[in-house]
Amino acid sequence: MESKRVSECPLRGGGVRPGYLVGRRLEQVVASWYLYGSEAPSGPLDVWLIDSEAVATRITTGSDWCLIVEASAPFAGYDMAESGRIEVAPVSGETPFADHLGEMVLAVSEESVSDSGRIALEITFNSGRVRCETWSGDLRLSSK
Repeated sequence: MESKRVSECPLRGGGVRPGYLVGRRLEQVVASWYLYGSEAPSGPLDVWLIDSEAVATRITTGSDWCLIVEASAPFAGYDMAESGRIEVAPVSGETPFADHLGEMVLAVSEESVSDSGRIALEITFNSGRVRCETWSGDLRLSSK
């Protein structure tokens, strides 16, 4: 029996290997946000990195708290009535990726644990790095 790769999510499998981003230019970033009433959104639920090959790479978290990386086009936002709404739109300064628009991806590294799969992804650009990680089921993005 073949052992499961450490970076695979228990519920969703391995997704894509993000190494294909190396050598591609970050052309656009799209994000989804949960909005409720007049509360400010706390952070994106999903980010899509649109690269110079017109491939959209979605980074999000799963219900098993695994970091999901998949090739997937951004979806449309939707209304959840009294529960709020999900808004999906291109970002300009709302995520650390916005600082690297137009830059080439130089390296990608992943962190994983055997029980949970992929827990972090770090993408390196000439001017810095962006770390994507799952934190208690939420997507966290930070600059390094």
